[in-house]
Amino acid sequence: MKILRITTAGSVDDGKSTLIGRLLYETNSLKTDQLEHIETKSRSLGYDYLDFSLATDGLLTEREQGITIDVSNLYFSTPKRRFIIADAPGHVEYTRNMVTGASNAEVAIILLDARKGVMEQTKRHLYITQLLGIKHLIFTVNKMDLIEYDHNKFLKIKTQIDNLLGEYTWETQSFFIPVAALKGDNIISKSKNMPWYEGETLLSLIETIEIEQDIQENTLLQVQHVIRPKTEIHHDYRGFVGKVKSGMFSKGDEVEVFPSGSKSKIKAIEKYGEEKTKIGTGENATLLLEDEIDASRGNTIVKSNHSLQSGKQINAKICWMQSNALNPNNKYWLQHGVQKSMVKTKEIHTKMNWQEWISESTESLQMNDIGEVSFQLAQPLLYAPFHLNKTLGAFILIDPNTNNTAGVGFIQ
Repeated sequence: MKILRITTAGSVDDGKSTLIGRLLYETNSLKTDQLEHIETKSRSLGYDYLDFSLATDGLLTEREQGITIDVSNLYFSTPKRRFIIADAPGHVEYTRNMVTGASNAEVAIILLDARKGVMEQTKRHLYITQLLGIKHLIFTVNKMDLIEYDHNKFLKIKTQIDNLLGEYTWETQSFFIPVAALKGDNIISKSKNMPWYEGETLLSLIETIEIEQDIQENTLLQVQHVIRPKTEIHHDYRGFVGKVKSGMFSKGDEVEVFPSGSKSKIKAIEKYGEEKTKIGTGENATLLLEDEIDASRGNTIVKSNHSLQSGKQINAKICWMQSNALNPNNKYWLQHGVQKSMVKTKEIHTKMNWQEWISESTESLQMNDIGEVSFQLAQPLLYAPFHLNKTLGAFILIDPNTNNTAGVGFIQ
């Protein structure tokens, strides 16, 4: 049974943790001690209901403040499917955490408070889901009980979202569900309070939603280690070890090695000491080539029928993550898989204006800004646009002074 990876997003107090806690509770995914903690804590706070947000806020600070700070990965299953949900923070200052939590998601549940409608964080999180290539969006309008389950207000929020989506040519599959997470309306079973809603419940939708497999046409392996035993038996052995990032290698395939451009054929494929005729995406393998080619950690082996690009200049969308601003001529380490290269910020073109929902010219990026930037690299990079190959289209920027992650990039 394939695992469905989901991320949640929304503004502060929209009820993400409560919604997820309700899902865990209704699917019998909470342990006995978790239930006891929720019951005891809810009583001590004077609630006449169970505070399901207590099931997801793992840090002591989160439990004390009633907010989500860090990304929590939560696991649950039903007879139909298994799930991993990344519960991401709603505060603006934790936007970078949302990028991290959503990086591997296939579905995004974007929550809105029915009383407030579309907020700046709604736009920010919507944009991030599309930056990360998440095509399946579930807009969950929460706290419908606080607006007396008003159908017209729900439709107004739906129109606002449709208008935002209409401004861009994103390929999305969007769903809209009115819920009251605290009371369980439309979470597991249909709500009697909203007979006007004819769609599926949230659980039914995530159980049945169909996720198409991303087709990444290029076959490649980034070299992590080179095996040279130099023993009498294996005197000429030279194996290139790494994980197949996309595609399928077969014995006899013609390949190229980057950045040198050397060409050869696969003489043998080994996996954990056993010979294989082919190896595919996600598998670790050792490739042996017919020719003696000089390759080392950080180099990339690609099947010859590729459509990848190589160069020292790239344009990328950047989510900036540190307090020191990104300015022209700043230098960073660019980590691209196992390859590392020094880069200089050549030009900062634009950043998103969330209120106006447009890109505008800028000369710098501040923490949590998202903008388009050109970089000059010290050595050639083998890459593809992120929407075509997530492995070769993404990178991180590392501050050389602190070794902290300064930003995340998506090559355009």
